[in-house]
Amino acid sequence: MNKILVPTDFSPQAENALKVAAQLAKKHNCEIHILHILDLPLQQIDPVNTMNFSSGPEALFFMKLAKQKFDDLLKRDYLKDIRLIDSIEFTEIYNGISKQCEKNNIDLIIMGSNGSSGIEEILIGSNTEKVVRNSETPVLVIKRPHTEFNINNIVFASDFAEESIPALQKTIDFAKLWQAKIHLLLVNTPNQFITTKTATERITKFVKNLNTEDFTITIYNDNTIEKGIINYSYSINADLISMSTRGRKGISHFFNGSISEDLVNHAMRPVITFKV
Repeated sequence: MNKILVPTDFSPQAENALKVAAQLAKKHNCEIHILHILDLPLQQIDPVNTMNFSSGPEALFFMKLAKQKFDDLLKRDYLKDIRLIDSIEFTEIYNGISKQCEKNNIDLIIMGSNGSSGIEEILIGSNTEKVVRNSETPVLVIKRPHTEFNINNIVFASDFAEESIPALQKTIDFAKLWQAKIHLLLVNTPNQFITTKTATERITKFVKNLNTEDFTITIYNDNTIEKGIINYSYSINADLISMSTRGRKGISHFFNGSISEDLVNHAMRPVITFKV
């Protein structure tokens, strides 16, 4: 982990994410890329050079305002002695984040969110869901302030299908940064019930060839998968929830939903997602 991207709208939620990024940067000698996106109406954008600058007076006003906010933000004490790269772009939020990740070889995106109640904020609600659903780069979503961001227990929630093995391997690599313990969780629901024996055999087969032995296995019963993950994480006081996301689109996404997106909105604990 060398490069961290933190999208910001200069809200308290975005600063919570930046503070966590600063702690990781100091601990692991990372550089932080801070991105502010001006997602303006198309008529405000210069049609000749849409991705870099805007000629409208309203756009110029927002650009100057963003630069002032960046000047204030970069003076924060918690950012001292960290290599910082700040940028402002005129584009749609997900596209801007995706291009920054590709251009700068970003290893981790850290986003702030206060969940479904914060629909008015530019970087939460549907925007965070879209990033979580589609990002090829791992996404860590932070919901609240963390004076000291330590991870001792990680819940890896999954259906333990073979395609999720890369996500668990990445979770293991992430856990090694803190020497954290991983708790493998399969949630049993009335609509998708399997026996404990079948579930245990599936998980055991899933982890057979992975390079770790520091994990527990839990089959947890609840009304929904989302509630089961939240309730189990609460019961062990987990520091982080880890999940894979399969980037479903269109009608497949409509019918299958996305547990990871629901958790981003409803779980108050940090959630990290890995696309498979």
